[in-house]
Amino acid sequence: MSDYEGSIKLEGKVAIVTGAGSGIGRSSSIKLAKAGYKVSVVDFNSVTGEETLSLIKEEGGEGIFIQADVSRNEHVLNYVQTTMEQYGRIDAFVNNAGILQKFSLLENIEESEYERIINVNVRGVFLGLKHVLKIMAEQGFGSVINTASTAGLRAEHSMSVYTASKHAVIGLTKAAALEYVRKGVRVNAICPGGVDTTLTQAVPTMMQNNGYTPEEFPNMRMGRFADPAEIAEIVLMLASGQSSYMTGSIIAVDGGLTL
Repeated sequence: MSDYEGSIKLEGKVAIVTGAGSGIGRSSSIKLAKAGYKVSVVDFNSVTGEETLSLIKEEGGEGIFIQADVSRNEHVLNYVQTTMEQYGRIDAFVNNAGILQKFSLLENIEESEYERIINVNVRGVFLGLKHVLKIMAEQGFGSVINTASTAGLRAEHSMSVYTASKHAVIGLTKAAALEYVRKGVRVNAICPGGVDTTLTQAVPTMMQNNGYTPEEFPNMRMGRFADPAEIAEIVLMLASGQSSYMTGSIIAVDGGLTL
């Protein structure tokens, strides 16, 4: 049954957002709070995480901040348990935390760099799914939104490990959606591309420094990069009953980048 009844105001619901200290995570946290969600703001950086929480409260929203390294099982278990202790339920999980690799040809990538990217972008998503899906299945409801990337839909030059990590996020999304489809839990993924965040602003320059300039970046197909708030609108839709018949969907929110 959908919880969407002509309004996207969802008082009393609870969301966890990882990587909530900036960019898509921050915008999604604020958007969810404005819609009535109580938000567990999760980030490795306590300064930016607390800033997001302050912005939520300035808008009249409610939430808590939980510092976490999403690649560490005990930290993930803590943000899930803390949310349950505080609010008693998890309606939406925005499994968003991720990092970019150092731009390099594959042959020059150090094992330590490979491990750094995979630990956050894949292990972090896996651990979040592992602990949140169990609770959602017991509840009999819940919506998970994983943040993949256009790099999960195609290859990106000088970003082989990042590309592999985001393909893995899409694989985890589809597998989890299939396993939990009869348990009242929906699992979808968004694939942003060309978003104006601190994480991505330096991408064109870094690519040029590695001898590759994709034609999309100097002049995006829509003529601009996305505002993180535009991505947050899709996150809110997927969290709410507006997307009640969607699971296992991989949604490109990229201004036509992958066309």
